[in-house]
Amino acid sequence: MATLTFKDFKSDQEVRWCPGCGDHAVLAALQRALPKVSQALNYDKERYVVVSGIGCSSRLPYYMDTYGFHSIHGRATAVSTGIKVANPWLTVWQACGDGDALAIGGNHFIHAIRRNIDINIILFNNRIYGLTKGQYSPTSKFGAITKTSPYGTVEHPFNPGSLVLGAKGTFFARSLDVELKLNEEIMTAAALHDGCSVMEMLTNCVIFNDGAHKELSDPAVKADHTIVLRHGEKMIFGKDRDRGLIYDGKKIRAVHIGEGGFTEEDILVHDAHTDNIGIHMALADMKGPDYPVALGVIRDVKDITYDDGVRDQVKDVMARSKIHSVDELLHSGSTWEVK
Repeated sequence: MATLTFKDFKSDQEVRWCPGCGDHAVLAALQRALPKVSQALNYDKERYVVVSGIGCSSRLPYYMDTYGFHSIHGRATAVSTGIKVANPWLTVWQACGDGDALAIGGNHFIHAIRRNIDINIILFNNRIYGLTKGQYSPTSKFGAITKTSPYGTVEHPFNPGSLVLGAKGTFFARSLDVELKLNEEIMTAAALHDGCSVMEMLTNCVIFNDGAHKELSDPAVKADHTIVLRHGEKMIFGKDRDRGLIYDGKKIRAVHIGEGGFTEEDILVHDAHTDNIGIHMALADMKGPDYPVALGVIRDVKDITYDDGVRDQVKDVMARSKIHSVDELLHSGSTWEVK
């Protein structure tokens, strides 16, 4: 099999996102990650299909030189599930926005996670409806002033990580749109994961919600306001790498190394593979000013998948059945001819 490069996954279509949109960087990361996935799993390009719903991010299938399905609003997860169950040979990637996936598509989203269907979901979270010109979304900040909340929203937003883990998700990762190398790393890990992988990409919308995640993406504060988690590594962060996470017997705390008697030996080691979902939920829930926001692969555990379960059940029923096809069914029992 020929070695694939990112050029093999670039379509001939003009990318029509606004200049400066965070979706450009996520697209580039995916096009660079899939050759690595192909090499690791010995996949050819014909095994990939990209599905989307409706929204700015849902134009992604047009820009990938793979099989693609631009579906309808909120239903990308249903289409992805159908594709994977019907043809498990395919590796399915889904692009969806915070409005598309968590509002109209929320039910499909959580049940795909609960079922652990083997698909890879990239959730573009810019905290706004961009394609329809600036309405507040399920992830918009409390008090956000938008076209549909001119005096500020009066509802608390979803934390996608909490939603995924609340549905007992087996894989959750989070990153910023501009973290190209980290995003490649996350996407590769998601592809290698057998089950439903959800990757929350914190993206910027320069037109309707510029600075959507500036408290995390601003280079002046990013090192102090975020922590990149990697399995087996100590959870250390900060511009000077002098802060870390500990467990005090009740909860996770952020401390300064070298102060209060805390040393690097006290800092927790990230275990993405532990069955203890509580620690992963605590990490996914962290937010400022008391905690850094967790980036990287937060949870990656094994469990049975829906598509494997369906396939095994069909094989078992067929093996025990005396009828193996529609033709055999039609010719079973009493038959008659109508003239």
